[in-house]
Amino acid sequence: MALSQQKFREIVLQLLYSQDIAHPDENIMTDLIMNELSISKKNVRLAQEKVQKIVVQLAEIDSKISSVSLSYHFNRIQTVTKNILRLGVFELFFETDIPQKVVIAEAIRLSRKFSTPESASFVNALLDQLYQKSKGEEVNSNLLVESSQILEQSEQVAADFSLESPLSKEKHNEILDSHENT
Repeated sequence: MALSQQKFREIVLQLLYSQDIAHPDENIMTDLIMNELSISKKNVRLAQEKVQKIVVQLAEIDSKISSVSLSYHFNRIQTVTKNILRLGVFELFFETDIPQKVVIAEAIRLSRKFSTPESASFVNALLDQLYQKSKGEEVNSNLLVESSQILEQSEQVAADFSLESPLSKEKHNEILDSHENT
């Protein structure tokens, strides 16, 4: 059975994410993805090939993201969102056979599925701004600034909520105590 492009992108994202956080053995990842997602070895290999193409262009991709994400520093972008952006930028600028609207819509879908609605808004604004900028069109940077602010607010709410949890407070205090004792 043929693998849909949506499912393929999800596999690419998962492999890209795992590459970003741990650099796992390719054979182990192949077996894991095949078993967990019930897909063929051929499809996993194709996804790994796309990840390698992205990795080769990573410095340029990250530079493009950083060039428009001025109000929200690149290093602050959550890992999953960063990798969704990397996939989107790769498809917009290096795999140009995919229509721009499809690339952005897919990046939004991935953000909603693997991250948050606020992240989806940020991804939309950032990719749209990058694309408009590349075409020499006038860019409305206010949308990206607004989505960055909303993303920051949602992160702060999540951080505040996690500190309100008794388990989190206890763990937080343990960490503080361990740092004070060193």
